[in-house]
Amino acid sequence: MAVTTSAFGKAKDGKEIMLYTLKNDKGMEAAVTNIGAILVSLKVPDANGKVDDLVLGFDNGEAYYDNGSFFGAVVGPNANRIGGASFEIDGVKYQLDVNDGPNNLHSDFEKGYHKAIWDAKTTDNSVTFSLEDFDGNMGFPGNKKVEVTYTLDQENGLSLRYHASSDKKTVLNLTNHTYFNLDGHDSGNIEGHEMWIKASCYTPVVEGAIPTGELAPVAGTPMDFTQSKVVGKEIGEKFEQLLLTKGYDHNWVIDGFDGKLQHMATVKAAKSGRVMKVYTDLPGVQFYAGNCIAPVVGKDGVAYKERQGLCLETQYYPDTVHQPSFPSCIFGAGKDYVSETVYKFE
Repeated sequence: MAVTTSAFGKAKDGKEIMLYTLKNDKGMEAAVTNIGAILVSLKVPDANGKVDDLVLGFDNGEAYYDNGSFFGAVVGPNANRIGGASFEIDGVKYQLDVNDGPNNLHSDFEKGYHKAIWDAKTTDNSVTFSLEDFDGNMGFPGNKKVEVTYTLDQENGLSLRYHASSDKKTVLNLTNHTYFNLDGHDSGNIEGHEMWIKASCYTPVVEGAIPTGELAPVAGTPMDFTQSKVVGKEIGEKFEQLLLTKGYDHNWVIDGFDGKLQHMATVKAAKSGRVMKVYTDLPGVQFYAGNCIAPVVGKDGVAYKERQGLCLETQYYPDTVHQPSFPSCIFGAGKDYVSETVYKFE
């Protein structure tokens, strides 16, 4: 195992943007950068030993300042949507950036953690990124300390461990927004990938993709992935929830949530034969089929467009601050945020 460090560009304030590359003995390689604690590349061999980079991204650090699709990024302090771009804690109202219709999406498109330059420390098989975020930044209360550690093991598992503390109660709901294509980032559409999700319910939304508060059964709908099926099989159905979000872009409610790490999704690619299993200790996962990837030139000059990568963003449910029945994402004042997600390849 080894971690190598290389230059990856210049930040807007003149700081070095660095790339940290983790390699194991089985030929798997993960490269992460201190801008946005972003997963830049993930090279995994297939059954025949052919190695491909499986995640969408860019060739240099500067390009991630214009990253409208959040390729590879750690999103925070709150991932996903908050209705009305505001929330209350203990009777105090906090106003957020109005950046997604009347709502807030991913905290702040310019000031969010996905564009911050994080501090970095390495071991022989991990990189820990850390930052400090001040009280009131982006509208969120509390002086916050945030860490995310990427660890690559010898069994082709990439673990992301998060830890955050705050001196005030605040919203903390971190995720990673990597777009996966198990045939390779340059291989086109992901509708042929097979998906299984351990979820008998999802959180339906209204216009603007804000949850209604209901936990709706997936049975008998295109939202049912309790039996593995091809992503594209029903993505074009005239089903209201799919029409509202131009395809899959919803939170699935993970069955058996108890705060412990569990296997909750499997993705298979028929062409390459690669299999990715996803584990988390969080209650939800946003499956996003890349419906709205804006056309952009990515790594190796590849032209990315809609549905060329899919996301499995482990999380607390969207807009949970307005839904008392949802698992709470209020942390701080002695209650730290801790979570882990693992992407394991077979």
